[in-house]
Amino acid sequence: MNNSDKKTIYVDNAATTAMSKTAINAMLPYLDGVYGNPSSLHSAGQAAKDALEGFRARIAARLNAEAGEIYFTSGGSESDNQAIRSAAVNGAKRGKKHIVTTAFEHHAVLHTLKKLEREGYEVTYLDVHGNGIVTAEQVASAVRDDTALVTVMFANNEIGTVQPIAEIGAVCREKKIVFHTDAVQAVGHVPVDVKAMNIDMLSLSAHKFHGAKGAGALYVRRGVPINTFIDGGAQEKGRRAGTENLAGIAAMAAALDEACDNMQSTAKRERALCDTLIKGLSEIPHSKLNGDRERRLPGIVNMCFEGIEGEGLLLYLDDMGICASSGSACTSGSLDPSHVLLALGLPHEVAHGSLRLSLSEATSDADVDEILKAVPQVVKKLRDMSPVWEALEKGEKEHLI
Repeated sequence: MNNSDKKTIYVDNAATTAMSKTAINAMLPYLDGVYGNPSSLHSAGQAAKDALEGFRARIAARLNAEAGEIYFTSGGSESDNQAIRSAAVNGAKRGKKHIVTTAFEHHAVLHTLKKLEREGYEVTYLDVHGNGIVTAEQVASAVRDDTALVTVMFANNEIGTVQPIAEIGAVCREKKIVFHTDAVQAVGHVPVDVKAMNIDMLSLSAHKFHGAKGAGALYVRRGVPINTFIDGGAQEKGRRAGTENLAGIAAMAAALDEACDNMQSTAKRERALCDTLIKGLSEIPHSKLNGDRERRLPGIVNMCFEGIEGEGLLLYLDDMGICASSGSACTSGSLDPSHVLLALGLPHEVAHGSLRLSLSEATSDADVDEILKAVPQVVKKLRDMSPVWEALEKGEKEHLI
């Protein structure tokens, strides 16, 4: 049954968020008012330039950075690529071609590193253990005299675990190794202080905190070399060619201000809703919460349910008006389970049956109640149709959860 008349419950905010009214309103003047090119010398261009630098300073302040350390990009993937390739190339000039990362980074990081491996770099992929957290001690043990870069994500986009960034940063600073963090999932949701956390480079993307898609930034600590990734004009101090997306940047600054101003109250509410979800979903037999119970983003819950496929779970939930996501990469056409869940040590059969629920300020108590009604129904329906579940229940196979 297709409940098209039902309210849609959107709990896929880790994938993207709706733009806030504040961000939309901040964007509008730069679409048809201050629309000059910030690189132009005439008054319209200089008005745009002044606005651009104002937004740069506002975004920097939210990270405890300096305005000159912020470079505008199209989003997290571009920022990750530029940071990692810059550190790799500059390291190679000094005979350093070793990089340390984790096994469950975003593909913008992993695919970039795989490409660098084909170019002769060596990459160490750290184990994140069953709780989804890497330790500073692991990083300290992995770095070598020829290590050019450590790149560890701030918070995982699938399971929500938050890494000990300040401690990892301290290790890197002591050993004079460049430290980059993909903070796309963290900025706007948890406090980020690049100075206190010893971060050299940081990637962020506006659409993860109610800004516009196509706008992002790369923080680069003063004194850390960064290479041009997109050639062309002299924008962003010659480090990122292309006319700046002024309207998107305006929305990003406004959205980040709003997210940071409301962070404490939003986190408290989202954490309470997630606690309710975890408690309710854990009552489903043979279910499992993925990632550390405490060291996690306030708004992400990732569960596995044995004996089902995540694709089927998503489709049935969508038919019931619930937009969520799964660890299974069904939308890419892959039958492989999430690399994140496999990095936790989960068997393929378990990792296939995952569900990620990522909340926002708009998620209500009633939404959570609906999810807690729907998910057990769908899990039971899928299990009733599954020969794998039948074999598990008959004792022909052993339960893994």
